[in-house]
Amino acid sequence: MNHKKKFRNKGAIGALLDEYEKAINELVETINNISEKELAKIIDFETDDEDCKSIQSILTHTVQSGYNYIVEIRMWLGESLEYRNKINFQTIEDYKYALQEMFKCNEQLLMDYPNIELCENDPNKKINVRWGQNYDVEQLLEHAILHILRHRRQIEKIKLKIS
Repeated sequence: MNHKKKFRNKGAIGALLDEYEKAINELVETINNISEKELAKIIDFETDDEDCKSIQSILTHTVQSGYNYIVEIRMWLGESLEYRNKINFQTIEDYKYALQEMFKCNEQLLMDYPNIELCENDPNKKINVRWGQNYDVEQLLEHAILHILRHRRQIEKIKLKIS
């Protein structure tokens, strides 16, 4: 079989979008066979982190964060926006759809700002996110990609425990 992988053009922006989409697709594949019961089941009674008590809370946090990274960039660009609130879904299908829609918002951001400066060396011009870190656009998008990967790994480990 000859499967040619398609890559976006546009250099670094294309690479970021390709890797972000790949990370989301891997997460979607990981959650594909999780039942509604497994989705909502509290699996970590020890943590104080409300975002890590169940697969549902992890996915809710992941989707919300993905949108809020976009909000951070758009606010840095001068737009007036509100942060996204958490939305709990009841099915894996709803989370899969939400992840895809969140990714489309990333694509839209980069279509709206095709000449966005990804790298910013001046610390005074970095994006100061609400959790206190300073990023340029590329660093924040890389953080967003790794965020997906870390939570995919977390869910994979949970699946081993509940199977």
